[in-house]
Amino acid sequence: MLEHFFTCPYCLESISMLLDSSQTKQIYIEDCEVCCNPIELKVIFFNGELSDFQTDRI
Repeated sequence: MLEHFFTCPYCLESISMLLDSSQTKQIYIEDCEVCCNPIELKVIFFNGELSDFQTDRI
């Protein structure tokens, strides 16, 4: 597991999430812990390292 900090695309607050590095490519939805809006997360790991991280409004 990897803790990753990023900015919410809605409220612009800095938040963190634990990412599972055992899966190479992931797309999922999590609510912002500050404003509760849904965020689509696109995560790519390469050789166990985070290589791409994108957030989008839904």
